Amino acid sequence: MAEWLPRVSFTLPPGGQGLDPASLFAAPMKDGYRVEVGFGDGTHLFSLAEAMPTTGFIGVEPYEHGVAKLVTRVAGKVAAGGPDNIRVLTDDARLLLKALPDASLAGGYVLFPDPWPKKRHQWRRIVNPDTLADWARLLPQGHELRLATDVPDYQRWMLRCILGEPRFAWLAEGRADWLRRPADWPASKYEQKAIAAGRTPHYYRLQRV
Repeated sequence: MAEWLPRVSFTLPPGGQGLDPASLFAAPMKDGYRVEVGFGDGTHLFSLAEAMPTTGFIGVEPYEHGVAKLVTRVAGKVAAGGPDNIRVLTDDARLLLKALPDASLAGGYVLFPDPWPKKRHQWRRIVNPDTLADWARLLPQGHELRLATDVPDYQRWMLRCILGEPRFAWLAEGRADWLRRPADWPASKYEQKAIAAGRTPHYYRLQRV
């Protein structure tokens, strides 16, 4: 952990300077770069990185225990000859979104974020009109942002934000489309706990238009 954390982690440039995601990796990634905000213990992010070895993944997570778990798995994968395609940020995800250039990402994920249930704290929610506008700026046409939550109030909040951002099309034709996780969407540890506890996750696929 002590050896690998400095190798895979990074800090944001000072003074609000821009950040080229390609600069975080030893060589440019053939299939672009994707960001997951709040990766928890890294189960979902690591699964994606294994399935897409020519894509660079940037994970944002302030929870030290979760970062340690992911970094340990990355170290084992790379030591075994696997791709070194994950980088980690422990800073505010909103600052990262502001720093990245237009159309610089191939995909984004915000899965089961903190719902901040008290009304006086809801401005802290990471899914909001401002961050959706940032995602719309960062994703080229045809690329996806994926959101998920198991909290009913946050589900309603997300939908209001989604429907208020015209640069995204919500890829849902019926109820099953937001109640069933797509086959190419790996499960996260938190999601499994939510289902075991009797809560119903909602999955939102948004396409940049």
